[in-house]
Amino acid sequence: MSLSYSLIRRFFFSIDAEKAHLIGLKMIKLVHTMGLSSLIFGKPVYAPVEVMGLTFPNRVGLAAGLDKNADFINGLSSVGFGFIEVGTITPRPQPGNPRPRLFRIPEAQAIINRMGFNNKGVEHLIEQVKQADRSNIILGINIGKNFDTPVESAVDDYKYCLQAVYLYADYITINISSPNTPGLRSLQFGDELKHLLETLKAEQTVLAEQTDRYVPLAVKIAPDMEDNDIKLIAELLLEKGIDAVIATNTTISRDAVKGLPNAEEQGGLSGVPVYQQSTHVVKVLAEQLQGKLPIIAAGGIFSAQDAQEKIAAGAQLVQIYTGFIYRGHELIKECAEALSS
Repeated sequence: MSLSYSLIRRFFFSIDAEKAHLIGLKMIKLVHTMGLSSLIFGKPVYAPVEVMGLTFPNRVGLAAGLDKNADFINGLSSVGFGFIEVGTITPRPQPGNPRPRLFRIPEAQAIINRMGFNNKGVEHLIEQVKQADRSNIILGINIGKNFDTPVESAVDDYKYCLQAVYLYADYITINISSPNTPGLRSLQFGDELKHLLETLKAEQTVLAEQTDRYVPLAVKIAPDMEDNDIKLIAELLLEKGIDAVIATNTTISRDAVKGLPNAEEQGGLSGVPVYQQSTHVVKVLAEQLQGKLPIIAAGGIFSAQDAQEKIAAGAQLVQIYTGFIYRGHELIKECAEALSS
């Protein structure tokens, strides 16, 4: 870690985590606007790879949650990511959970969040995407349900968002695994998952015919599942013609951070403590899918070796979030270079 980044990180970690994230994003946007991205961040690694019928500039992406409203696409694309996932977005704007709702655990290189899908609504996101320069980036849009939409009506929110963003996304992620929206994770199982996937796949087919454009659908799952449940999900994803799976979201487990400051805060835990858990899910998925469906691995990537191990476990692409917060843009380049061969 360079001295300059060490000082910058010390500043950011001395203030409220949510404020720090917003300031950091605004600084990245400013650097891009001033034309200083190459000087500050270096030239992006270009190592194209074909996944979901899309050509990704490199295998390293930004996971959903950092740029919820697509306000910072151009700046983030200049940092070196091969793809960016914005959202989670909901049909209507919502404030999310009360603050504070984002907590660092530096001793474990981890973050706990209970943001609650705070966002400005799908219409705002679409306007931001329209204004963005997307010539060198693959854009994923992550969709969810409003907090006050009953779980039994959740499919309506997902369908609404799918219809709204279809023309503007390179791929769309169905987020059914956040621990911060009541009842959401129940959509990962049984008849509820089957109904959701059938409905959205049917709508994808209609939209593809109407627009003459096929936009792949990915499903993001949780790390807190038994192997048999993971296998059942894999089988259903194949059966319903879903285009990719993202493994994984944050964990509700606290086993790896017991006794540490902030460890008992409610919300999803990300970072190093979820690495082994999420990698195991990738391995189980890979064994079940047998290469029939691409896997995007997320969870605890803090080094090039971590990224390589995700690929070795069976993933085709990786996403980072917490590692980016702790290590900065250097992590993106390290991982992209390591995965370029």
